[in-house]
Amino acid sequence: MSDSTSKKGRIVVGMSGGVDSSVTAWLLKQQGYDVLGLFMKNWEDDDDSEYCSSRQDWLDAASVADLIGVDIEAVNFAAEYKDRVFAEFLREYSAGRTPNPDVLCNAEIKFKAFLDHAMSLGAELIATGHYARVRAIEHDGEREFQLLKAVDASKDQSYFLHRLNQDQLARTRFPLGEITKAEVRRIAAEIGLPNAGKKDSTGICFIGERPFREFLNRYLPTKPGPIKTPEGKVIGEHQGLAFHTLGQRKGLGIGGVKGMQRADGTADAWYAARKDIATNTLYVVQGHDHPWLLNKELAATDASWIAGRPPQIAGYAAKTRYRQADAACELIRVEGNDFDLRFGEPQWAVTPGQSAVLYDGDVCLGGGIIV
Repeated sequence: MSDSTSKKGRIVVGMSGGVDSSVTAWLLKQQGYDVLGLFMKNWEDDDDSEYCSSRQDWLDAASVADLIGVDIEAVNFAAEYKDRVFAEFLREYSAGRTPNPDVLCNAEIKFKAFLDHAMSLGAELIATGHYARVRAIEHDGEREFQLLKAVDASKDQSYFLHRLNQDQLARTRFPLGEITKAEVRRIAAEIGLPNAGKKDSTGICFIGERPFREFLNRYLPTKPGPIKTPEGKVIGEHQGLAFHTLGQRKGLGIGGVKGMQRADGTADAWYAARKDIATNTLYVVQGHDHPWLLNKELAATDASWIAGRPPQIAGYAAKTRYRQADAACELIRVEGNDFDLRFGEPQWAVTPGQSAVLYDGDVCLGGGIIV
């Protein structure tokens, strides 16, 4: 049993069965917290399928808790997940946009439903295995919390956490923000965690590794329409705009179509470049650097600012997708929940529905949904 008289009070750690959250729980116990592990079950629809590993994940989380000497309980957020994340996910896809459910899951489940549940268990704080940092500063005589990038830049997850607010950050700890992934693996091996060598999970939080189109197909009807070139020539048929994202190269179903060829008979690949919802048309272009794939400006809505107020109109850096280097930009307009960015260099395949996240150096300022 964990020692509930510990000096630092109770902290509830989201334990997923992966190595990151396991090391997080161990580090906090070493720091003198009364640690309680919480395993979140967010998806039930086809839990027995080959792609859903939640049963194995629960066994891994429970065996880690046993080894490091903390209590763990499982809590089911599948109903909240379906209402708050999945319904929105399907709405966005139906409208032809490409949402980022991990961003929504953090805002609605991990740092809302999970936080509320942790508080009901008498905890003062929660922690997760995310790679990010929280820093307290003074602003106008008040204590304010900033979200910072992780020390390990290659693992930084602040992009997915940009919708967190002051109240959530005040009660959250990210122990892995200060160390590298290699160090996490080393600690896991050193203390003999049973999941020390477990592969990192990839893919969308609830879909896991399954084939994405096949998954969407179950929930969204196919709605065939033409695939056209910028000149309006029909070169194929798509099964639904929802199944395609801007910048997509594979799976367009037009592999054999010859477009503009070079003198040597070779040709550039086709890319999805625009969706016309009104006519249900997917436009494709040839070549990675086609003008239709490049944007110097973007508009975003549904803004969420970590400080609780928008940043000043000024120069910053931004990401328009997770695995992207920061791009220099200017915040040129903020009005209510909307803002506009202008980039120094054109950005590739800026995709409606994805998040545009703003940074001032290492500090994540917040962001919004690209329209």
